[in-house]
Amino acid sequence: MKVLVVGAGVVGVTTAYFLSRQGFEVVVVDRGQEPASETSFANGGQISVSHAEPWANPKALQRAARWLLRADAPLRVRLRADPRQWAWLAGFARECTNERTQSNIGELVRLGTYSRKVLQLLRSDTGISYDEQLRGILHFYTDAREFDAAHEPARLMREFGCERSIVSVDEAVAIEPALRPARALLVGATFTPADESGDAHAFTVQLARLCRASGVEFRMGRQVTALHASGGRIDHLETIAPDGGYETMRAQRYVLAAGSFSPLLAAPVGIRLAVYPAKGYSVTMPVRDAARAYQVSLTDDERKLVFSRLGDRLRIAGTAELAGYGRALDLNRCRAILRRIEQLMPGAGDTTAATFWSGLRPSTPSNLPYVGGTQLPNLFLNTGHGTLGWTLACGSAKALADLIAGRQPDVDYAFCGPAPVSGKSNVVPETISS
Repeated sequence: MKVLVVGAGVVGVTTAYFLSRQGFEVVVVDRGQEPASETSFANGGQISVSHAEPWANPKALQRAARWLLRADAPLRVRLRADPRQWAWLAGFARECTNERTQSNIGELVRLGTYSRKVLQLLRSDTGISYDEQLRGILHFYTDAREFDAAHEPARLMREFGCERSIVSVDEAVAIEPALRPARALLVGATFTPADESGDAHAFTVQLARLCRASGVEFRMGRQVTALHASGGRIDHLETIAPDGGYETMRAQRYVLAAGSFSPLLAAPVGIRLAVYPAKGYSVTMPVRDAARAYQVSLTDDERKLVFSRLGDRLRIAGTAELAGYGRALDLNRCRAILRRIEQLMPGAGDTTAATFWSGLRPSTPSNLPYVGGTQLPNLFLNTGHGTLGWTLACGSAKALADLIAGRQPDVDYAFCGPAPVSGKSNVVPETISS
């Protein structure tokens, strides 16, 4: 059976890999010239089950009000005459209850823990290498209110199986000595020793090579313009070929893994997805002083920044901007990231050689990705992973491959679709309709 995967980022390529392992004939189509050339290109690099607390939580609206007028705010909304943006914001507000937050944390911990295990098995099976670091993730806090607020989500995560423990300032500095210059700023931390980090771009490019070697076809440089339905099923998709002409592609099954662009392709065939782009930024620079540079992956919870060590490079990424599909760099936000790392770890990186990047994270109001089927029986979804695309990629891909093959996935998750194998309904069913 032939399966056509739309999207060659980390989610699309891992989907292709696991489908191929199930014996499917797989074709991947993407507008980029190479895999992982957009949102997966320079992301934060964390495999972070400990990030299972969604942006939408009981304190989110209060924080958003404080951030409203700050140009460098961790979350910034540029309101537009865009009904999809307003609908997304309304959905976000509905998710900011204690009950919804607890449910969403549980779903994310289960899928994230499973995904981390699947990645570890894949790494063992293939020998793939991508500047991975297996030193855990340390969340540090410089605001006492934020640290106090972290205790309950950490407790919930432990309850759901993610070992995120509260640690003192002294313990945090012992875990990552590069934080010593910032010790006076710190008020506490949490630590998840099983979390990891690594270069998502390098991982995806290497996995794509393994896919090609096993027979997966990559049709790159093709802009998918439309899905066409007939008789209640997807009949074909339409692309613009490299020569500028139109091209149709057909398969028995289709997987939509096109990130922030998934809802634009799904809407014309009657599938409404609550996915909206959240533009994030990253800074990458060479290590300047190894004695001052971090090795453990870090999260600055107050500023919503993550720090990953990628060999001899430092990657700092974060913030979110809801402003449509533009990727233009706001240099004020980039410089704010540089100022923060210089404040915390002065001299660790060569700021004169820093490169800036932005990408569009496909975000849902709940932070839960769409993984599973739709009302069109041959159209499947693997999209909407938001800030956790790298974290959830392997698990959601393996689970979706199982679903397409008619097998029960090994993870308990709210798969979408009219009749998921798990028997659970999606937590946001109103966002998918025929």
